[in-house]
Amino acid sequence: MRTNFILVCVFVSSFINLAISFAQEDFDAWRNGSTESRLKSIYDSGEYSPARFASEWWADSEGYTVDERDPKTSQAIKLHYNSSSGERVDVRSRGKQTRPRNRVSPDGSFQLNTKDGNLWVLNLKTGKEVQLTERLPDRDIGYRNLQWSADGTHIAFIESDQTDVRKRSMLVPGDPSYPGIREQRFARVGENIGSLRVGIVDRGGRELNWLPVETPKEGYYLGTVAWAGDSNELLIERLSRGRDRREFFLGTTDGKLRRIFSESDPAWVVASQARNSGLVWIREGKEFIVISEKDGWRHAYLYSRDGEELALLTPGDYDLIERAVVDEVAGWYYFYASPENGTERYLHRVSLDGSGDLERVTPTDQSGTHAYEFSPNRKYAFHTYSTFDKPPTVNLVEIPSHRLIKVLEPNVRLKRRASTVISRPTDFIQLDIGDDITMDAWMIKPRQFDESKKYPVFIYVYGEPHAQTVLNEWGAGQSHFLRVVADLGYVVVSIDNRGTPAPKGAAWRRSVFGSLGPISTEDQVKGLKELGRTHSFIDLSRVGIWGWSGGGSNTLNALFRQPKDYHVGIAVVPKPQPHLYNAWFQEIYMDTREANKEGYQQSAPINFAEGLQGKLLIVTGSGETNTHIQIIEGLVDRLIGLGKKFDYMVYPNRNHGLREGPGTLVHVRMLIIRYLLENLPAGPR
Repeated sequence: MRTNFILVCVFVSSFINLAISFAQEDFDAWRNGSTESRLKSIYDSGEYSPARFASEWWADSEGYTVDERDPKTSQAIKLHYNSSSGERVDVRSRGKQTRPRNRVSPDGSFQLNTKDGNLWVLNLKTGKEVQLTERLPDRDIGYRNLQWSADGTHIAFIESDQTDVRKRSMLVPGDPSYPGIREQRFARVGENIGSLRVGIVDRGGRELNWLPVETPKEGYYLGTVAWAGDSNELLIERLSRGRDRREFFLGTTDGKLRRIFSESDPAWVVASQARNSGLVWIREGKEFIVISEKDGWRHAYLYSRDGEELALLTPGDYDLIERAVVDEVAGWYYFYASPENGTERYLHRVSLDGSGDLERVTPTDQSGTHAYEFSPNRKYAFHTYSTFDKPPTVNLVEIPSHRLIKVLEPNVRLKRRASTVISRPTDFIQLDIGDDITMDAWMIKPRQFDESKKYPVFIYVYGEPHAQTVLNEWGAGQSHFLRVVADLGYVVVSIDNRGTPAPKGAAWRRSVFGSLGPISTEDQVKGLKELGRTHSFIDLSRVGIWGWSGGGSNTLNALFRQPKDYHVGIAVVPKPQPHLYNAWFQEIYMDTREANKEGYQQSAPINFAEGLQGKLLIVTGSGETNTHIQIIEGLVDRLIGLGKKFDYMVYPNRNHGLREGPGTLVHVRMLIIRYLLENLPAGPR
């Protein structure tokens, strides 16, 4: 018995010493400046950002022009290359593609200007100016989306009247004793939004027609407003206030309007990313391609100009992630999809004849995220490819063979830099939480990782419908920062719960409709437990969570609703009172508070603050124009009233990104790391 007792004491003593040793090393890295140095290399000097490749295709697709630096003088220069070979060429006698100047008429004779709040057109040959609009002096009116018709005889525009949108007062930095005040229009959930009109005026200013788009009492939003191909008809995409209905109209220069497409959904038809928005005209404007989720998946449909559905171009149980281009000559519709993996993105194509056969263009041996910038004739593309652990490479490729013509930007320096901090591949895993729900996640392990030990977990969460964090792409999910955290002795994890915009079908995305918060919190904690069940090195007695904006809200929800499972939380610019957030975003997913009182009640972290047991740090900026500081301070007051212990950091005059002022980006991350090290012991046990 005595021998066993001594052995146990020795084991416990060694275990404690090991933990203390690792904790000391972690604090030393924080104190001696090595952690801060890494963060400065990320945020101050941009050493983990890819080199910029700036290029422009020629109109005939025979070549392209690249913005480069003269190696001798460091001056900006433009060099020209052949598309088929990638070889440098002399183009002194060849005109290159030029980007259109939207305010200049197609023939270059007239220019649109804004003066004294009104629209004017200037004759560039005679210098004569003509006023096109008459703005009422007592109204807060602005004009945007100015567009010339193809023949240059008319101008289309959107009039936005913000007069009835309430103003929010904010302090202006200046004299510390007597700060100024500025007012900003802010349409809160359930409040008045701006009033919109679409106008068409002839360039002589003689006739202005307001298109008769129906305006309900609650208001509406506009998506695409653009001339329909080369015609003199104007395409108008009208979205209901809650984005549960959208319609496309064609308007004429004399003020007539006809509807060519409409759809509705009990939740929403166009989310905040607007990936479904707009349409593409083909066959000289006789047909168009529109993206819809009406059959449960995001698909491309072919319609006639009169609004008759002609074909489903992309049939199958998969989502179109984003449209790419149309090759009318060869008869192909190009788009991005990833039917087998919701964290990646590949180029695909289907025939315009409606046969529906899916063809992958991106090589199958290049797992990750891909983007293409096509030449006008669709035969070549600038191809960018990266993974979570591999910085991007930009290549010139032939389409559709994907033959490599030239490496345009290898990012050699960045790849060399990345190899010094990426000690092991990031694990992409799937977490089965039952009920046919499988969530994607990634896991970053510490540099000195020992699978036989147990490590604390630090979860990065967003979890709302606007973005995914689990993407196999360089720089995704705050990865550069979180690698720094992992090397301090944490297993860092991110999980995409239901409701995130993953390409997993409309039901996955719309599952959270009515109340953002409850489902994400439920999914996240189930994912955490499944992670612990399937990975023996996960220490569920040491769990931290953090997030930004909607992720800050989900951090609060985790600590308040699941206090036994989360021990430390860092909520950066959260929105603990969603009914005080902006109408444009929140009403897509939750309608108004008047129409959905219970949904807002269940969504608001402030209503569950009594559940806080762990350590909580709330971070915000006093110059917030998104999740206003008053939204957050309501929670601060409630926590005080409940007698809860928590920490609160306000960055003066910083906005939602907390980036204004020298050193801020690094300081915020150092604050997060310090709080983590002080409250969630790092290293293995």
